[in-house]
Amino acid sequence: MSNPDKDRFLNPISNFRGEFSPQNLAFNANLQEFTNRISIICALETGGKISSNEAYQQIKELWIKLDTSRQNLLGDD
Repeated sequence: MSNPDKDRFLNPISNFRGEFSPQNLAFNANLQEFTNRISIICALETGGKISSNEAYQQIKELWIKLDTSRQNLLGDD
């Protein structure tokens, strides 16, 4: 499997279907990356490759980055 194929397999991207704005599009891309990485972390933890504590810490860091992205792109609700 070539690198681009491997990347598409590991990090699939869905088309954006919401109300278009550059900010919404960027946040959607960030949200998709977040969900893909969470899925990988969960699989690693389930398979015993990382500890539950390590998985929690990684997910917590990703959540903080996603929340910061939301605040910067979409503002506070």
